Amino acid sequence: MNKELIEAMDILEKEKEISKETLFEAIENSLLTACRNHFGKADNVTVSMNRETGDFKVVAEKEVVATPEEVEDDCLQIALEDALKYNKKAEVGGTVSVEIKSKEFGRIATQNAKNVILQKIREEERNVVYNQFYEKEKDVVTGIVQRYIGRNISIDLGKADAILNENEMVKGEVFKPTERIKVYILEVKNTTKGPRILVSRTHPDLVKRLFESEVAEIADGTVEIKAIAREAGSRTKMAVWSDNPNVDPVGACVGMNGSRVNSIVNELRGEKIDIINWDENPGNLIQNALSPAKIVAVFADPDEKTAKVVVPDYQLSLAIGKEGQNARLAARLTGYKIDIKSETQAKDAPGFRYEDYIDDDYEDEDEAAEDVMDTEDVSETEESADNMEE
Repeated sequence: MNKELIEAMDILEKEKEISKETLFEAIENSLLTACRNHFGKADNVTVSMNRETGDFKVVAEKEVVATPEEVEDDCLQIALEDALKYNKKAEVGGTVSVEIKSKEFGRIATQNAKNVILQKIREEERNVVYNQFYEKEKDVVTGIVQRYIGRNISIDLGKADAILNENEMVKGEVFKPTERIKVYILEVKNTTKGPRILVSRTHPDLVKRLFESEVAEIADGTVEIKAIAREAGSRTKMAVWSDNPNVDPVGACVGMNGSRVNSIVNELRGEKIDIINWDENPGNLIQNALSPAKIVAVFADPDEKTAKVVVPDYQLSLAIGKEGQNARLAARLTGYKIDIKSETQAKDAPGFRYEDYIDDDYEDEDEAAEDVMDTEDVSETEESADNMEE
């Protein structure tokens, strides 16, 4: 019994997660390679290895010929007188199994066999690491900053290194070596040098995955993240929803005294996060998405995916946001092209006046208003009704 070999295999299986069966197959292939290198061919050679003891046997099947003079190839044929030494029932025209002693192999053949085993171990080790990280693709992992490679950063993920490219970094973020950060795995490629892992700090799903790990209600499906829009390093808007009437989806994400959302904000180094309620009504959803701005009225067209929004004069700059950020993120979150005007601007702008949605045939203005709500997905506040009556 080859105890040392079995013990070595057990260690490799435990530390490198390479199955013993794979190692047995590698050894068998290496012995076939050694035969091929030593004899010039190995088509008639079989290798069997005992999985329990580690003992192996190399056997060549040879054709039996009558006399030594008729032997044309020592690797494939054997004279009857020699065949009888291995099998007393051997006869001309039949075959006999001849055991090959591996000690007969030359130094070069032995070295090649060793290289075959080592190569297989390296390949399996790379495959194990690749499979582990391929399963984590589109997920968040924690890594340790190693060093800058030009403008990119090498991140240690444990069994493999990842690359954080410059275009996947948040503008203004600076990392120090040995610093622990969370990254989103964009892609895992299998190469001859091992897995190549690309990660990101700017992807919107980074925020989504962080909430999934932080908020139990999202992890168990009670709360669902319906949509997310992000400008990395600055602001994120996220729409959440729950089919459980007893659960406040926004409150669940915020946590007690903001504990849950604050931990994610800290991980994102101060990035602001707006969490809103998802609504199937486009008007209501757009109104929620433009928060914290107050909205007078929303006229949404589901077919054209456009919306016209009226806000109080003093709320216009807040609704649009700095450099248009609030409106831009709201548009991405809802999927609507949003046009925002103040009440003063809306008085003379086509499509922004309440009267634009009222048919002249209506005698009762209240009836017309009710019909607009049904057909145009109009969401408005009580303040807008007062303004329109004026």
